Amino acid sequence: MTSVYFALWLVLNGRVTAEVLILGIPVAVGLDCFMRRVLNIRFPSVSAAGLVRLLPGALLYVGALISAIVKANIALIRLVLAQNIEVEPCLVRFRTKLRTSAARVALANSITLTPGTITVALEGDELLVHALNHEMARSLADSDFERLLSRMESPPEVVSHD
Repeated sequence: MTSVYFALWLVLNGRVTAEVLILGIPVAVGLDCFMRRVLNIRFPSVSAAGLVRLLPGALLYVGALISAIVKANIALIRLVLAQNIEVEPCLVRFRTKLRTSAARVALANSITLTPGTITVALEGDELLVHALNHEMARSLADSDFERLLSRMESPPEVVSHD
């Protein structure tokens, strides 16, 4: 995880200089030690084969997310530019078939990233979503997000460090 923190340090700095490199190493090591010892958070290491197996699904998911964001933006532009603005906000509660909490959180975040919808609550397998109109609310239950996430849900090969 230290290497991930170091890479994040480099990205957030926006440049690679000697001082950024020299300061980034102790920051990354310190953050990793803090996460392990104080917060007792341990991240499993995913094997290269597991990452390769997840990559196609992740790319498909990102593509579906971008497509949904573009479609929702177009729908919102039409709604804003319409002569008669017919906004009927609603709260929709629905259950997901996703088994893992990571997949459920990804689904909730994807819904929030899509304009016109916001995930208000995620409790177990139930999501409460605010939508600007009933059409947006209906499209939640039939979204590609859940189908694509369920494909990626089976865990990749984990390498144990214990």
